[in-house]
Amino acid sequence: MANSLLPPEERNLTPDQVEALDKRRELGHTFLVMAGQFSVIATVLLLWVGQDLTYSPGWKHPMAYYFVIALCLITGFGITGIILRRGTPRID
Repeated sequence: MANSLLPPEERNLTPDQVEALDKRRELGHTFLVMAGQFSVIATVLLLWVGQDLTYSPGWKHPMAYYFVIALCLITGFGITGIILRRGTPRID
């Protein structure tokens, strides 16, 4: 009998399909970890962004640019990780 806790599309998978599903979820978890690490970096960058925007002349605001890049990476890795991790995880 199929496991009723699993989504319908995952109930009758072959062993190869289960392995591919596990690899996809593992990659999604890796992306979520990377998003978390970049959020720590963005938090540290946030300490300098205000000073950089206040005192740097003209368009030279490297800390602000790094902060924006870090936010883009967090968003990209986070959304991709959530999409790849969708479904019920395997219980060992």
